[in-house]
Amino acid sequence: MIELVFLLEEPSAKAMIEGILPHIILEADIVVRYIVFEGKQDLEKQMIRKLRGYNNPNATFIILRDQDSGDCQIIKTELQQKCEAANKFQYIVRIACRELESWYLADLEAVEKAYNKTNLSALQNKNKFRNPDNLESPSKELQSLVPEYQKINGSRMIAPFLNLENTRSLSFYYFISAIKKIIQ
Repeated sequence: MIELVFLLEEPSAKAMIEGILPHIILEADIVVRYIVFEGKQDLEKQMIRKLRGYNNPNATFIILRDQDSGDCQIIKTELQQKCEAANKFQYIVRIACRELESWYLADLEAVEKAYNKTNLSALQNKNKFRNPDNLESPSKELQSLVPEYQKINGSRMIAPFLNLENTRSLSFYYFISAIKKIIQ
């Protein structure tokens, strides 16, 4: 039996993953668990202790953290080192380039459907939405398009509509690919 354990920076990431997993996991013998932290500092502070306390040797850990303004490679390396310090070697670290919202901006059609908006998907061909991983503040950009957007509820609403084959956000594509690789 496969067990996926997500270590997540925030509740909105859990809401998003809960919305996409039914489209990825089609088998009933996969157990999914979530360890949700109160921000990136809490994740980094408690991660080793939480991993050490997890006793299933068959569990695979997927750590997801926003890049924010940090260096992606440094963040990833530090998180990988924490996994190894906890003697957990079945892990995947994925960084959402800038913020989780860049994944939503990569699929404006999903945002359009979730919020019953018109013409949002027509903006997808604008330069800044072709590669939203490069945006400075994706959450502010999304808020300007959808003023009623809120992190947790927005993630819950948008996730079921996300195109899992979308490559406009490479960080999203690599996240989805990692999950698929584990369960195959």
